[in-house]
Amino acid sequence: MSGATSYLVLRRDAAAEIEVKRSRFLATLVRVDSEDAARAVVERLRKEHWDARHHCSAIIVGPPPTPVQRSSDDGEPAGTAGAPMLEVLRGAGLSDTVAVVTRWFGGTLLGAGGLVRAYGDAVRAALDAAGTRERRLRLELALEVDHADAGRVEGELRARGVDVLGTTWGAAVQLVLGVDPAAEAATRALVAEVTGGTAEASTTGQRWVDA
Repeated sequence: MSGATSYLVLRRDAAAEIEVKRSRFLATLVRVDSEDAARAVVERLRKEHWDARHHCSAIIVGPPPTPVQRSSDDGEPAGTAGAPMLEVLRGAGLSDTVAVVTRWFGGTLLGAGGLVRAYGDAVRAALDAAGTRERRLRLELALEVDHADAGRVEGELRARGVDVLGTTWGAAVQLVLGVDPAAEAATRALVAEVTGGTAEASTTGQRWVDA
């Protein structure tokens, strides 16, 4: 996935509960922007559901190709909870996500295979409720135009599919454009076209932006 310019994130935070042989498995999915934020979610749920026996978790944070990935079985047999939860997130292509499955023991042992299925199924159920959306890498191009032309230029760029990430009004108007790296040359040509060659965009950085 080297050089990837997009990945998936949760469309919304969500939770879902399943029951297996009287054990309850409550899966909670939350979008996060750091490992610390993910761990804070785990601790919040641990306090909120203090009466549960286990709070197993899986975390993926950051863009490809090397996101941070962590998992915890929280007292379940090794490899039966956190790992299958993490595998569901990986399989869905997700990042910037923490999954926590809170389990209330129902009195019947499920065995290793049963636990793997239950924890994975709980996360899949929550993922169905959450949905996904794409997050894309965009070059930031800054473009300065006169006040009299700003509205028209911004409108034409948007109409041609260019993302305008911000507008700052000062002595001139600065538009910050979000551009697919593969479309940089075409966007520069478009800027020249809509401004009649009077303005040129400068590269100011890059950022990840929700589609």
